[in-house]
Amino acid sequence: MRLVAESGLWRTGPAVAAVPLVAVVEVDGAVLAWTVDEAEKQAQITLTDADRADWLWRVLGEDGHRAVAAAAAQPPDVDRGVDLPSVEVRSGTLDGLRRLAIGHWLRRWWPVSVQDGIIGLDPALLDAEIALLTAQAEDFMGEDSLDADIGALLAPHAAALTLHLIVGEPRVVELVVRCVELAQDVGVDAPGWADLADTVEQMTASPALVSAHHDDYALAAGTDTGPTPAGLIARGVTSMAWSAVPGGVFDAAEDTVGWAVTADGDRVNAVLQVAVVGPGSPAGIPIRLRCNAFTAAGALDESGRASLELIDAAGRPATVTQAWDQNWSATVVTVGAETAEPAQSRARVRRFARNRLAEPGPDAYLAEILAAESDY
Repeated sequence: MRLVAESGLWRTGPAVAAVPLVAVVEVDGAVLAWTVDEAEKQAQITLTDADRADWLWRVLGEDGHRAVAAAAAQPPDVDRGVDLPSVEVRSGTLDGLRRLAIGHWLRRWWPVSVQDGIIGLDPALLDAEIALLTAQAEDFMGEDSLDADIGALLAPHAAALTLHLIVGEPRVVELVVRCVELAQDVGVDAPGWADLADTVEQMTASPALVSAHHDDYALAAGTDTGPTPAGLIARGVTSMAWSAVPGGVFDAAEDTVGWAVTADGDRVNAVLQVAVVGPGSPAGIPIRLRCNAFTAAGALDESGRASLELIDAAGRPATVTQAWDQNWSATVVTVGAETAEPAQSRARVRRFARNRLAEPGPDAYLAEILAAESDY
């Protein structure tokens, strides 16, 4: 093992990809990271507080833990690392945490797409299984670890989990029952959980209340770029950076951002439409069109649409003559924050998702398995 200094912290393990290709989980005193489509590589471990990382003995052995603790007590020095030749991560000791990190990655980055045919994952079932895995990893978690809040994972989903009980798919029922027990253990008192616990109790007493399973897992519908606007001057499509926007809102395919420059009398508008899949809302998410000296900025509405006045370099409304004289081939549309994100990274994510659906492995979540088994 070799410890190196990075951003004032000690780190060990291989380099990992940037978002959206990195899966991360925070444990007590450290952050663990993996590149999602490089399953053969070890974790990158960044020590945020080595004194609190008392789980290291489970991963490195007692001697390895002592060696790392002694090395990490030194101030991180970018000019030199610390070699610990007798210390290594024991095989399999971080497998559960990698699966937990993948679960959090699925919550944020799963590339739902109508256009590309990638079905969404049931958020209630996904969060339920992540909560159970978090409880199993309690020896690694600190009370204030970002990813340790079981209550926050379970609280929003009482109604959805109740519906899953009624549907009655046996694997789902088992998952929900375990989650109700966990919720009672950690004290989840959000709306609907008492009723859900009662439903589980009644179901356990009367198994006939559980109905036969039917396939109820569907992909949310997206939106297209809409009809041709009146007074069309120019139009096109482009892509957005996933890391610039909230998850669970937009279609994750490429070329899902439609733009048009239109004339309405003496007014010139930029009409923008982004394909949405939900369940999140696009309302209020910033969007900006830019082409040379012309700009239009505003926010999307609930349908993922915005109609914005086009402004010239002097800050005045653009004229129709200016718009017709402009070459719009250099148009750039930014959705959300300004960020650089290679299209190749998004393609890797979609390939990773398709592979997980095509051949669910031993680390697959039930939400993935159900999606893979569906007819969509």
